[in-house]
Amino acid sequence: MLKVAIIGAGAISTAHIEAYLKFPERCQIVAISDIYVDKAQERIDHYGLNAQAVKDYKELLTGEIDLVSICTPPYTHASLAVEFMEANTHVMVEKPMASSLEECDAMNEASRRTGKLLSVVAQNRFKTPMMKMKSVLESGLMGNILHVQVDSFWWRGHSYYDLWWRGTWEKEGGGPTLNHAVHHIDALLWMMGSPSEVQAFMSNVAHDNAEVEDLSIGMLRFANGSLGQLTSSVVHHGEEQQLIFQGAKARVSTPWKVKASNSKANGFPEPNAELESQLQALYDTLPVVVHEGHAGQIDNVLTSIETGAPLLIDGISGRQTLELITAIYKSASTGQLVKFPIGPEDAFYTREGVQANAIHFYEKNKSIENFATTSITTGSSYK
Repeated sequence: MLKVAIIGAGAISTAHIEAYLKFPERCQIVAISDIYVDKAQERIDHYGLNAQAVKDYKELLTGEIDLVSICTPPYTHASLAVEFMEANTHVMVEKPMASSLEECDAMNEASRRTGKLLSVVAQNRFKTPMMKMKSVLESGLMGNILHVQVDSFWWRGHSYYDLWWRGTWEKEGGGPTLNHAVHHIDALLWMMGSPSEVQAFMSNVAHDNAEVEDLSIGMLRFANGSLGQLTSSVVHHGEEQQLIFQGAKARVSTPWKVKASNSKANGFPEPNAELESQLQALYDTLPVVVHEGHAGQIDNVLTSIETGAPLLIDGISGRQTLELITAIYKSASTGQLVKFPIGPEDAFYTREGVQANAIHFYEKNKSIENFATTSITTGSSYK
C-alpha cells in the first residue's frame, strides 16, 4: 500500500483526492498539507480520510511518504519537488511544471540523481477522445499534417486575479498561456512534436488587476514546413476548446469531427466519403480509456512505481511544454521570431529573467488570501 500526501489544499486538490480514492487497494492518502491548515482539515473531513492535516510540509520530508501530489502555486513547484525527491519520495506535480526552464532542469536533474519518478499533470491525455485522436494521427490515413489549430478558450472574471498569488510574473509565472493552455500545448506536442520556431503576440484586454496576459496568439512553424496557430485566452465566453488537424487527405478534430475531400478536375473539392468512413470506423473501434483524467494519470504513476513501467508524462515532456510557452512569452515581449532550443544563455531561461523581460501590462492592485470553496472548470470533455 503506497502512502500518499497532497501538498496544497486548493481547488485542484479535490481532483487528486478523488482520483486516489479510486484505487483504495493500491494507495492511501495519509496527509494533506497547506499553509492554511484549516483548509487541509476541511478536505480530510469532507472525504472522510484517515489522514493528518499538516501546516508545514517539511514535517513530511521523512522518507515515509511514497508519493506526493504537489498542488501549490507554480513558483513553489521546483523547490517542493526537489525536496521530496531528495527525501526518497516520488512526485506528481500539477501543471505547469514550474515557472521557468531553469527550474524544470533542476527538477529533472533531481529525478535523475535520486531515481525518483517525476510526473507532470496533463490529465487531458488520459481522456478517450485524446487517446483516439493520437491513434488516428499515427494511422497515416490523413496523410501528412499540414496545419494544426489549437483553441484554448476559457473565461475568467475580473476578480479571478484578486487571489494573492495570481496575476504576477513572480508567483503565477504567466497568464492563460502558462496556466490554462498548458494542457492543450501538451497535447499538441504529444501529437505533432515540437515546432522549430514561434512568432507570437499577447495582450491584457480585460483584467487590469494583473501584470500578465489574458490573451495570446502563437504562430508555429514545424521543421517539415507545416504551420500551426495557438490561441490562449481567459476572455472567451463559452470556453470552447478544440484541436483541429488538417492533413493532406482529411481533417479531424477534438471534439471529434471528420471531413475529407477529393479534387475535381478544376481543383475544387468534392467529398471523399470513403476516406471519411474509414476514419470514422477507425475512431469507433479504438478502445475507451478505463480511467480518465486525473485518475488515469494517477493509475499510470502508481503502475510505474509498482512495476517499473514508463510514465506517459515525465519531466522531460513537462519541460518541452514549458519551452513552447516560454517561446511565446519571449516572442510576444520582444517582437522576435524565437527558435528552439531555449538554453541557459537565454534571457528568458530563469524566473528572474522572465520577470525582468516579459511585458507587465498592469500592476496588481488587489490581493485577497482566499476565495470561498467553490467548483472550478477544468476543460472540455472533447466528446
